[in-house]
Amino acid sequence: MLEALFRNERAGVLAYLKRKVGPEHASDLAQEVFVRAAGSAQLQDLRNPGGFLRCIAKNLVIDFDRRRRRRIVTLPFTDNVDGASLACQDEGLHAVETKQLVEAALAELPARTARVFVMSRFEEKTYREIHLELGVGKSTVEYHMTKALAHLRRELADESF
Repeated sequence: MLEALFRNERAGVLAYLKRKVGPEHASDLAQEVFVRAAGSAQLQDLRNPGGFLRCIAKNLVIDFDRRRRRRIVTLPFTDNVDGASLACQDEGLHAVETKQLVEAALAELPARTARVFVMSRFEEKTYREIHLELGVGKSTVEYHMTKALAHLRRELADESF
């Protein structure tokens, strides 16, 4: 069901997001649309799949704009865990624990899916760079990212961040 939905609706979702947030952020948000759709209880009973995905995309655009305005500061996984204060130390330890959880979840994925995720999120390569380097289609890169993000969301859902 999800694969067919992805193949049939990806282009429309991507076009919508490009208009709303620009091409540099559209691919990542499109992946998030399908990750959220994969986790939805409504997925099996959709009467209007395109409308359902556009609703998710619209909400993600709203969230994206809010984050952009607030400029949320995040702590990278690779920051030094020796902090100057207890709060900094707690954040550093949390980052280390999160990194370990992500690494364990990635180890459960097929090698290509994990590699695509690492290239995108840790090596900060664009989908175009990944597809050229691995010699696969851009839609294949998007598919593997959707699988990886859905898996990570399921695996990390019980963790309190």
